[in-house]
Amino acid sequence: MKIFVGLDVAKDLHWACAIDQDARPVFSRSVANDPAGIADMIAQIETLRADEVTVALDLLGGIATLVCAMVAVAGFRLVHAPGLSVNRARQGMRGGENKSDPRDAATIAELARTRPGLRTVDAEREIDVDIRLLIGRRRELVQDQTRRLARLRDLLSSLFPALERRIDVTTKTGLAFLSLYAAPHELRSARAASVAKKVIRTGPHLRGVPHLAEDAIALAKAQPLDVPGAATRARLVRDMAAEALAAREARERIDREIADMLANHPDAALIQSLPGMGVVLTAELIANIGDIRRFRSADALAAAAGLTPVLRQSGKSYAIRRANSGDKALKRVFYQSAFVALATPESRAFYDRKRAEGKHHNQAVIALARRRINVVWAMLTTRRPFAENFKAAA
Repeated sequence: MKIFVGLDVAKDLHWACAIDQDARPVFSRSVANDPAGIADMIAQIETLRADEVTVALDLLGGIATLVCAMVAVAGFRLVHAPGLSVNRARQGMRGGENKSDPRDAATIAELARTRPGLRTVDAEREIDVDIRLLIGRRRELVQDQTRRLARLRDLLSSLFPALERRIDVTTKTGLAFLSLYAAPHELRSARAASVAKKVIRTGPHLRGVPHLAEDAIALAKAQPLDVPGAATRARLVRDMAAEALAAREARERIDREIADMLANHPDAALIQSLPGMGVVLTAELIANIGDIRRFRSADALAAAAGLTPVLRQSGKSYAIRRANSGDKALKRVFYQSAFVALATPESRAFYDRKRAEGKHHNQAVIALARRRINVVWAMLTTRRPFAENFKAAA
């Protein structure tokens, strides 16, 4: 007997629905999202003494992490039923507009029974999970930093426009300076040597501080008027500059952790042998693909990244267009690495060949990214590093 269990995942209470291979209901119940509740559900499944058990979930990671781990330890086959597929399947049934956790769980179980092609969720390596978590945190820091620096520039340009044009807020020196001095009235009567000494004390390896201090004082004297709200604007600029410095340190600390993990990862050296794949892009690739054995071919990996053409056919109408689906983060990794690799002769030759065929810049880079997927998949499956004479060299 085969049993198919659909799990509608939620924060506090999951809902589990089990059916057999003939779609006969076995049980339908709530499952507390804690070790005791999940263990009780697993024990109930084990009492059925089924020959094969398939558990399907509509969500992976986050609130589903604990139940996924315990189901994997129990030895059940675990598959992923995407939420969009569940919603479409439910709406295609009688009374599909009615949504409830038991109904969704039953739909997930039915998908697991009738669609053997659902992606299997394999147990992940600890190091892959750690890299993915660090990459996710790094991405958050970078996004927050981008917004913070945009707001800082806006405030500084309203307070001290000449200094905003002179200073580079993407550097440690610029942020260290702004964390102490932001308004013209703070600099007009100051001595350049004293300002530079105070800024240098905030941290090591700051470049060009004396010259920046001299320029800032000269610019402050050239602006004799303080705008309304200057004191508050200056305080906000100083606060945001200090926050930006802390965010830089946090990102650098994560980068060091990622580099240490890649040194012990079995795939990192192979991936980094490919031109254009630095530490961060290598870590992002590992975070998104995990074990390459998840993908049966390079085409499957390209489809996951949304870098394969999509057929649209209906009647006599026939068209091929670019895919809008796929993992956007994975697509970005291949696109960025392809752009960086344009500095190498082989990749540049491929890019120039595509441009000569009439493709635009983005189309040529995407074609190169697709080509590089073949190389990455071949390297990881054959365990051979990239070489200039690699058969599928990009």
